[in-house]
Amino acid sequence: MHDLDAELWKLGVSAKTKHNEVAPAQHELAPVFATTNIATDHNQLTMEIMKKVADRHGLACLLHEKPFAGVNGSGKHNNWSISNNDGKNLLDPGTTPSDNAQFLIFLVAVIKAIDEYADLLRFSVATAGNDHRLGANEAPPAIMSIFLGDELTNVIEQIETGVVKNNGTSRTLEIGVSTLPVLPKDTTDRNRTSPFAFTGNKFEFRSVGSSQSIATPNFIINTIVAETLSQIADRLEKAEDFNAEVNAVVKEIIKNHKRIIFNGNNYSEEWVAEAERRGLPNLKTTVDAIPALVAEKNIKVLEKHGVLNRAEIFSRYEICLENYIKTIRIEALTMIEMANRQILPASLAYVRKVADTVASLNAAGADSSAAKGKLDKLVSLTSSLQAAIDQLGVKLEEVDAHEGDLLEHARTYKDVIIPLMGEMRSFADKLETLVDASLWPIPTYGDLLFGVI
Repeated sequence: MHDLDAELWKLGVSAKTKHNEVAPAQHELAPVFATTNIATDHNQLTMEIMKKVADRHGLACLLHEKPFAGVNGSGKHNNWSISNNDGKNLLDPGTTPSDNAQFLIFLVAVIKAIDEYADLLRFSVATAGNDHRLGANEAPPAIMSIFLGDELTNVIEQIETGVVKNNGTSRTLEIGVSTLPVLPKDTTDRNRTSPFAFTGNKFEFRSVGSSQSIATPNFIINTIVAETLSQIADRLEKAEDFNAEVNAVVKEIIKNHKRIIFNGNNYSEEWVAEAERRGLPNLKTTVDAIPALVAEKNIKVLEKHGVLNRAEIFSRYEICLENYIKTIRIEALTMIEMANRQILPASLAYVRKVADTVASLNAAGADSSAAKGKLDKLVSLTSSLQAAIDQLGVKLEEVDAHEGDLLEHARTYKDVIIPLMGEMRSFADKLETLVDASLWPIPTYGDLLFGVI
């Protein structure tokens, strides 16, 4: 029999620190949680300082994930790694077989965690603002997957098959003994379309929205990885042949969870179809993602590790839905007010100006067809905008008069209100390109992005 405490220590896991035996603060992985707390505080302070500095200079700091359609959104790359009490990064590939065995155990623990709890991870970045960003203009999609790079993926595949090919020859590959190859460092192109990418000795979770606190994404990652590490530790503690069990665990996890690994273009329609074939969840919107929080398997893992109890989970579930509803409602009401008090008056003023031009040309016997064509287009768009404003206002009243279940209420906002907002915005965008710049009351895209006046 192996001295299991000593062997597990080599793998960065203490056999005496399972979740149900010690308080979280005493856990071998406690530094991970402490560092996460500090990083969360720093990020929150940074956002606050950005807003205050902008305000002092007469500016506004926009933390909205996608304030401008068709332009790169704003998010956060949440760098996540894990270390032991000595500060050793457990996701750092080593130069010896034992170091690499340790690395592989922690790597596959993350792979298993992301695959089994992809829906919960997607929930952690679910906000109304982030819905506009995910899957567009250099932001990862809503489908959770892991990018490992070609070289590390190749090593993973060799481990699964048990055969490593080198210089045209092959030999049996066993983890924890001398045949394990030196694992590659970060030689990837750091695929910008991937939501969860391995970049040498850490993972980058790129789906976090710019207005978000990083607390939720990090406590979710910490919890689900702690769960898979706990399962692995339980198996290794009982092993009679430690190296053989390490080998079996790594191979088994790779075989069962390799579907989450994808190194290609996450934006392609082919990946959407492939992800569906693999059985990966595609929770496209916040309303689709929030129910994942109260899925029974997710409640169990959060309760098991003492992170949230059932009451706290359902409280957050309701708060997230209420925040989504209130956010979209405020945005819709703001749109209506801006359109009624700024865009419509400017459009009508320009309609009158063009109409006067048409009348003057007709009175002079000149050709007014060009001016008349523009007038007709302006009148049509202005009328369409007014109709869209009225329709959105009516629907808002109808939706709020029949609130019912919170989830159904949120779905109605997603399925009814947001499309009407998009339709209304399309008419305003077209008018922006036609109305005299001196009459347009708000900055245009050219003003904002290129300083064009």
